[in-house]
Amino acid sequence: MHDLLQLRDLTAQQADALLQLSHTIKQRPAAWSQVLHGKSIALLFEKPSLRTRASFAAGINRLGGHSIYLEAAGLMGEREPASDVGANLALWHDAIVARVYQQSTLVELAQASPKPVINALSDECHPCQALADLLTLQEQCGDLKQTHLTWIGDGNNVCHALIAGAALTGLSLQIVTPAGYAPDAQRVADAQKLGSSTGATITVTHDLTQLQKTDAIYTDTWFSMGQERDSNQVMHDFAPYQVNSDLMKRLHAKFFMHCLPAYRGREVTAEVIDSEQSLVLQQAENRLHAQNAILVTLFEGSAT
Repeated sequence: MHDLLQLRDLTAQQADALLQLSHTIKQRPAAWSQVLHGKSIALLFEKPSLRTRASFAAGINRLGGHSIYLEAAGLMGEREPASDVGANLALWHDAIVARVYQQSTLVELAQASPKPVINALSDECHPCQALADLLTLQEQCGDLKQTHLTWIGDGNNVCHALIAGAALTGLSLQIVTPAGYAPDAQRVADAQKLGSSTGATITVTHDLTQLQKTDAIYTDTWFSMGQERDSNQVMHDFAPYQVNSDLMKRLHAKFFMHCLPAYRGREVTAEVIDSEQSLVLQQAENRLHAQNAILVTLFEGSAT
């Protein structure tokens, strides 16, 4: 494992090891406090961020490393290509954490850099978020092979990451989206094929009445940064897919999940996201622990 560009690039064994390491680091942080001693990590961000930027910076510090934040808008693109940026950053830093608009940018960075590159969000996948979500579900539900998650809303980058995560861990995942907003069909097919060996079941529908009982409901904003969509059309298409108390009760959902930022009154009601069923802050906290497990693994660090 040299880079983490997409969650589906992992094997089931690698995903399980990352989750186990996430639990261990969370429980015994002091044992890992010098794993990145003397290491410098570049945080290269094209898109604004709260959780990703703050959790990576704090996590790297807790592992004994140093990070530098670079606003990519003025550095990469018209000024110079991602390949030059990646090659240069690798001269001074030991890894690159990149939050970008397009997956192709990550690929270009990784091809140019002999140092590890981590996907901190792209248009295709958000692996760090999904690993934190799987960690959260393990903490709340136990065995992921016995856990059922429902995704409601847009078949976006987080949805793609969860599809891969479900296939890798044996999680049951049902996805419901408005027509025209389904996740990538090839990703779903690939995940279903892998799921046949891990025990995962992954289904996609547009019909809310077809949804089965679930442990948790997960949704995301209807508008992602960088997307060009007709706002009136989106609001019309997604309105029936709002997560509210009635839906939580109908599906017997014990927990609510959201990667944030959330827009109360749009994709979810305040009554749900601010309730005791909500895991959003636990998900946000677990970003740090899951990402630290990724960093430790990429650097082949060890602690006892």
